[in-house]
Amino acid sequence: MNYDLTEEQQLLRSTVREFAETKVAPVAEELDRESRFPYELVAELAELGLMGIPIPEEYGGAGADTVSYAIAVEELTRIDSSVAITMAAHTSLGTMPIYLFGDERQKQEWLPRLASGEGLGAFGLTEPNAGSDAGATRTRAELRDGQWIVNGSKIFITNAGTDISACVTITAATGENEISNIIVPNGTPGYDISEPMHKLGWHASDTRELSFADCAVPEENLLGPLGNGFAQFMQILDGGRISVAAMGVGLAQGAYDLAFAYAQERQQFGRPISKFQAVQFQLADLSTEIEAGRQLVYRAAWLKDQGKPFGLAAAQAKLYTGLLSNRAVNSALQIHGGYGFMEEFAISRLYRDQKILEIGEGTNEVQRMVIAKRLGL
Repeated sequence: MNYDLTEEQQLLRSTVREFAETKVAPVAEELDRESRFPYELVAELAELGLMGIPIPEEYGGAGADTVSYAIAVEELTRIDSSVAITMAAHTSLGTMPIYLFGDERQKQEWLPRLASGEGLGAFGLTEPNAGSDAGATRTRAELRDGQWIVNGSKIFITNAGTDISACVTITAATGENEISNIIVPNGTPGYDISEPMHKLGWHASDTRELSFADCAVPEENLLGPLGNGFAQFMQILDGGRISVAAMGVGLAQGAYDLAFAYAQERQQFGRPISKFQAVQFQLADLSTEIEAGRQLVYRAAWLKDQGKPFGLAAAQAKLYTGLLSNRAVNSALQIHGGYGFMEEFAISRLYRDQKILEIGEGTNEVQRMVIAKRLGL
């Protein structure tokens, strides 16, 4: 085994870390307080080539591997989850379906714009009555005169309603017990986007409800073969879990960093609280668990890059790092004491942002179902 990162991966890590610390950190609290989408930061991410990391260069991406992508997601999340999920959802959910399942015409039409960060992509899977049971979609698409007529709704969709959103790929029932994926461009008549939803965390990310009323899109916007939608989005979710697992590691690392620094500064009983064994043990445990979580993420990413089965590893990484990030923010806020409960301290934002990592891309319970199934139980 070789645990060394390549020179390219090390450079990427240092580049994203510097960007997060110098560009994101100074405005993260303000963006969160104002629930303001970070257009300027997304534009800078695009300039750095970070909005299409795993997409081949021929389509405008960076052509990097999944491990590199996970590193970038982790480094962004260490500072701010809203910026990280904007990039991660755009890449894993908005762009990858078109790259993996689109025909060459669809790739040429959409990938250069998405991979360059000129436009944001979204994926419409969840519905008011189809969450963990994602196959229970009620949105329907009927083929009429060379057009798909879409009716239905989606909820909790990331990146669909910004000024630079380009398209959403939705799941829709196209027949009896048949689900397909269809690309719907923003601005299509009959496709309506709600006002931003109010959330516990991720305040600076874009989350909307989408509705479709006789929304007509060209027949050629079908993504892949008719009826392959369920298999497609299951594959997309497997890959997306790696990025969410990377977010779990990044958020845990960010919480640890804040607690470590605070423990050395905060004086009680005449000495820094970092000198008390109770605090030392919490930090020691967190540092150990974070490294374990990071290796789970890297292993899942490496398996994907090698073309090996990675679904089990991705689910394990996502489950573990979701639980890890929960423990990390709790311990870190406890170390901050009463100050951690104040919005002026970054740990309060990380605390609010954490919980969705145990829900999005499959709840903890769904991850356990996936793991058990892949173990043959």
